[in-house]
Amino acid sequence: MEFKESLLTALGALVANKLRSLLTMLGIIIGVGAVITMIAIGEGSQKAVIDRIQALGSNLLFISPGAQRGGGIVVVQFGTSVRLKNSDAEAIGSGAKGIDAVVSELNRSAQLKYENRNWSSRIIGATPEYQHVRNIKAVAGRYFTNAEEHGAAKVCLLGSTVVENLFPAGDALGKSIRIAGQSFQVVGLLETKGQTGFQNSDDQVIVPLSSAQRRLFGVDYLSQITVKVQDEKLMDVAFYDIESVLRREHKLRQDQDNDFTIRNQADLISTFQQTQETFTFLLAGIAAVSLLVGGIGIMNIMIVSVTERTREIGLRKAAGARKRDIMAQFLIEAVVMSVAGGCIGIGAGVLASYIITTYGDLSSIISYNSILLSFTFAALVGVFFGMYPAWKAAQSNVIDALRYE
Repeated sequence: MEFKESLLTALGALVANKLRSLLTMLGIIIGVGAVITMIAIGEGSQKAVIDRIQALGSNLLFISPGAQRGGGIVVVQFGTSVRLKNSDAEAIGSGAKGIDAVVSELNRSAQLKYENRNWSSRIIGATPEYQHVRNIKAVAGRYFTNAEEHGAAKVCLLGSTVVENLFPAGDALGKSIRIAGQSFQVVGLLETKGQTGFQNSDDQVIVPLSSAQRRLFGVDYLSQITVKVQDEKLMDVAFYDIESVLRREHKLRQDQDNDFTIRNQADLISTFQQTQETFTFLLAGIAAVSLLVGGIGIMNIMIVSVTERTREIGLRKAAGARKRDIMAQFLIEAVVMSVAGGCIGIGAGVLASYIITTYGDLSSIISYNSILLSFTFAALVGVFFGMYPAWKAAQSNVIDALRYE
């Protein structure tokens, strides 16, 4: 039989068993759709975070406790100072050259409460310069002042997600909420930033650093120090000055490694991209398992089909069909199911990504490479898992096949 005739015969067999063919393709459809959707979410999240970091400007340095090792991993060294203190930030501000602003930060999670409503959120204790250095504005009310920071005032600014959950009517300004059991007055509402990767940037509460340290968490250390350099050309000078200041503050000997890590935006973006790509590949790999399951389903159904059509195979062989003709017919059936399932899966993946972007909190970007990769893999699955049933059909004995009932 020619290829065209084999193709028409295969299509006729699939159309004759529409429901079984559709159920067989379901694994391929789900697998292709899931792979495309997972990769789209991963790439969309990555772009959102990178845009957010780049929007801060190119003249920021981020200092965190712990020494950096290969791959961007930060580790704690025993026997050294592993915490950043307020005195470290003050020393940087007075001892490093080319510094425009220094922001001390403490990040923790805490329970929020207003009347009978509860919500868990990220609490950021920071100095007043945080709003300018991190480009976070108050769209209603005001930011806290230096006097309130020095006095550990019980004031706070709420992100839009917190407002939605604690104040459905939107009347949060001027009200008092409880943060970890302490009463804080809402003096400002933060502008909406939207979802950044898998983190909601609007789900946060900003309080004065002194209030976070003394009143809420009872600590004297910092989670991070952010330094704004006067000019991008002074980044290297500022970097080495900060390193020198902190080594002196931490009393590190010349033979000791840094017990802190200094990064710029490029370092953050590179580290995040590596992490995000690994996470995206992990999700895509998990989704691809369903493609293998779908391939196994195709093989099972094709084996059943070969058994059911044993007499038909015998008649075709008696009429002059060669082994390769029989094998091509059944292999084409398997490939057609895989390709058709792949096409439907592409549509399902694109639709799911659109729905997530339009109605969900996550952003997604459809990648043509992911479409090509998943479709090609689906076709290969059809070839691989269709090979054995096709070979089995081709090996059928003519006499036994004609006798089969």
